[in-house]
Amino acid sequence: MPPSKTSYVCLLCRAAYKQPYPSQGPHDGDGRRSCPRCAEPLIHVGSAFAAPPRRDTEAWRVLSVLLHVGVRFNKSCCGGPGYRPRTLREVRERMAYARRTGEPFARALVRHDVP
Repeated sequence: MPPSKTSYVCLLCRAAYKQPYPSQGPHDGDGRRSCPRCAEPLIHVGSAFAAPPRRDTEAWRVLSVLLHVGVRFNKSCCGGPGYRPRTLREVRERMAYARRTGEPFARALVRHDVP
């Protein structure tokens, strides 16, 4: 059976790649993967990730915000990664909520409903 794979993205190229998990497969000596297009480091996003179309700039901006605060797309016991915002409006709402309440940004961004 082939090894299971997970997703990596390059935000500069707006490209996603399925590759073996970090403990398996080819990578730099320090365990980092490089983008085949630009040679910049790839970001491990998790196995439940579905990449937006390359031309969808808003979706890639939302993804960039999520990744920079540490949100990933790993499978949970119920199958999926849970709620993730899809629009910049949803991101702004959750960031404003986090500032208002003091909740960490990463936790506020994965909230399904903002009170």
